[in-house]
Amino acid sequence: MKVSIKIPSSLNEITLGQYQKFKLIADNLDDGNEFLLQKMLESFCNIELKHVLLIQRKDVLSIATEINSYFTGKYDLIPRFKIKDVEFGFIPNLDKITQGEYSDLDTYITDWSQMHKAMGVLFRPIKEIKKGKYSIVDYQGTDEFSDMMKFMPLDVALGAYVFFCRLGSELLSSTLNFLKEEAKEVVSQWERSSKQSGGGITQSINLLTEKYSTLIESPANPFTNALPSLPINLKKIKSNSKNSTKV
Repeated sequence: MKVSIKIPSSLNEITLGQYQKFKLIADNLDDGNEFLLQKMLESFCNIELKHVLLIQRKDVLSIATEINSYFTGKYDLIPRFKIKDVEFGFIPNLDKITQGEYSDLDTYITDWSQMHKAMGVLFRPIKEIKKGKYSIVDYQGTDEFSDMMKFMPLDVALGAYVFFCRLGSELLSSTLNFLKEEAKEVVSQWERSSKQSGGGITQSINLLTEKYSTLIESPANPFTNALPSLPINLKKIKSNSKNSTKV
């Protein structure tokens, strides 16, 4: 039986919803698991799993290798994209983000199963374009556009995710530098007024520095997490296949 399969040519042809379904499986399987390889084709090529099993092994590995390579490049911010006839735009000015937007974004940006809701905060329909600049509709909560975000191109979602993570990391670093400078000024004033050693306060500064440095570098920090667990370990899958015993 011949199987027809459409292979995406880039992350732009994979949707966020497809990736979320695949990642749900990938997070619970070892990179070398054959089932993960099959789910990769099922998820990204819109093909039933039973039909994946009919494809020649060498072709499955070739397709998986090609798709896998899409996840090894840079993820740049893509501020505008379309879903059918609706054009969406990234929040034009994050300095003016509302408390409601920030709270929802902070809730969903660390959970890929909820990433469509985070994207529903960052992207909304463009209502007006003037002199190359655009404005987006007011935020009315995540329910309004989050389901549509499942159909957004994956490269747009990853670009926005990386942009926001980098922004958060820079903010943490700036906060650390600001606190260190403020603490030095406190020590200087304390020493001038008391003419005593500032050793105790200096030690506190060092502890503060260590604490914030750990926060910036910690894998648990949502702003500095590595990108999702892709690409998968195709070499391990190939190796396992070669070492398997024929029956």
